[in-house]
Amino acid sequence: MRVLVTGGAGFIGSHLCESLLQAGHEVLCLDNLFSGSMRNIYPFLSDRSFDFIRHDVVQPILLEVDQIYNLACPASPVHYQFNPVKTVKTNVMGTINMLGLAKRVRARILQASTSEVYGNPQVHPQSEDYWGNVNPIGSRSCYDEGKRVAETLMMDYHHQNQVDIRIARIFNTYGPRMSINDGRVVSNLIVQALRAEPLTLYGDGSQTRSFCYVSDLVRGVRELMDCEGAHHPINLGNPVEVSILSLAELVRQVTGTSSQICFEPLPPDDPERRRPDISAARKLLNWEPQVELKKGLQLTVEYFEDRLRK
Repeated sequence: MRVLVTGGAGFIGSHLCESLLQAGHEVLCLDNLFSGSMRNIYPFLSDRSFDFIRHDVVQPILLEVDQIYNLACPASPVHYQFNPVKTVKTNVMGTINMLGLAKRVRARILQASTSEVYGNPQVHPQSEDYWGNVNPIGSRSCYDEGKRVAETLMMDYHHQNQVDIRIARIFNTYGPRMSINDGRVVSNLIVQALRAEPLTLYGDGSQTRSFCYVSDLVRGVRELMDCEGAHHPINLGNPVEVSILSLAELVRQVTGTSSQICFEPLPPDDPERRRPDISAARKLLNWEPQVELKKGLQLTVEYFEDRLRK
């Protein structure tokens, strides 16, 4: 098939492009390179089945494709809070443009949504029928509410125009090709450890997350795209819940660093607990993560060691 991946030069997007190429598909990678990097897709540029298009999804584009993976949007607070209005535009106008394209060419489209639609959840773990607890005017709302509107648009285009949609609610994902200045906790801790800097934790480190290795996530996203009739949101993430403090200790162990842990104030609206209920993914997709956190961190540390040497 001919597959469009928006945000394809990003962390998850580049791994998805690679997986699709390995499966024999023709891949169009679209990215404005705000948070993505040509470094992530450089190995694919010589592949005749791969094309890179530098373009911003906020602007319409006409292409002939069979499937669309809409991943275009900065996903870490450092990047999406840099220009919050543009983040909202990417989520809303970008999604409208991709849905319009899907409608026009009768392509199946998958929206990369996020666990952030659950906000600071009052239900634990989070299942797809939970509506969330989101601050609509907070510092994170450009991303949280932007993704919630994107989900609304997907469902409205499906009901009104019969567009064949998929919605993946992606929980914390990590692995090679994360940016050094990504701003997310795994990359922050690993880079600080490798530089022998203090490991910065926000709050007291008791807040929890669930970390899914990128190869597991990509496999889940592709399974969801290929699943017939899965038109409602599906959680994709690792159901193993760990505290940020225990993550920091594991990073210290894997890197062998002597870095001490320092604590900073917790940012506003930072979720206290986050763990996906993946019952639907298990049932519909026969999917669950396979890479354990320690192994995934070792692979990620190897990547950052190589990056920091260059």
